[in-house]
Amino acid sequence: MREIDAEEITRNIKEMCIRANYFLSPDMQRAFERAADTESSPLGKRILEQLKENLKIAGTDQIPICQDTGMAVVFIRLGQDVHIAGGSLREAVNEGVRQGYTEGYLRKSVVADPLERKNTGDNTPAVLHVEITDGDSVEITVAPKGFGSENMSRIFMLKPADGIEGVKESVIAAVRDAGPNACPPVVVGVGIGGTFEKCALMAKHTLTRSPDERSEIPYVRELEEELLDKINHLGIGPGGLGGRITALAVNIETYPTHIAGLPVAVNMCCHVNRHIHRVI
Repeated sequence: MREIDAEEITRNIKEMCIRANYFLSPDMQRAFERAADTESSPLGKRILEQLKENLKIAGTDQIPICQDTGMAVVFIRLGQDVHIAGGSLREAVNEGVRQGYTEGYLRKSVVADPLERKNTGDNTPAVLHVEITDGDSVEITVAPKGFGSENMSRIFMLKPADGIEGVKESVIAAVRDAGPNACPPVVVGVGIGGTFEKCALMAKHTLTRSPDERSEIPYVRELEEELLDKINHLGIGPGGLGGRITALAVNIETYPTHIAGLPVAVNMCCHVNRHIHRVI
């Protein structure tokens, strides 16, 4: 049994919250460069160049790449041979978020109650997803999620007879309806299968996957490529002002489902698609 102090979790979460909000991840940087090279619209290209300049300034001056520094979404794969000492995992994560958003001067956007709307003042609590795995390591992914794109999320409870064409229509409809509101160019996360909540979780999780990485399942890989091409023919473009590049990637995860259902979730993230990964 390996013992990891809760303070070690807190320190890493704090650093990850700050870094994810100050710097574009290397995989998103590559996707952004490709988009700027590919965009054929003069206005679209100009917007992408302005966004690149914004990212450069944020990194140089150590300031957030977006004023909406998001709600902290944390995915943890916890090895079953790990014992967290000196406190609970959830408390350690929330303390890391609290320290990161306070010391990093990141906007505090979380309210304690969805209807009473009183701000918690430190961006806690985080949304924490924990998976127990083999081994003695802790894999952490922090993905601050802004709500311009989060508000464009959709779930479709399709009938099995709707099939793959129904899935395609649903994803494209979600992006088309979002228009400029998700701050394109976006990364489109799609979850197919499972249950109502499982497909939503997959859609969120797949946003943390590199835009360079395609699914290992042949038909899913083909679907990702086809949807990306169709979305990039919608004409929404960078900033929603027209152009070729509406999406940087379409990432899909699937899961077994019930004979009577075909759940599909779509979760988009804006052009920065913040995420950072560490293994302790």
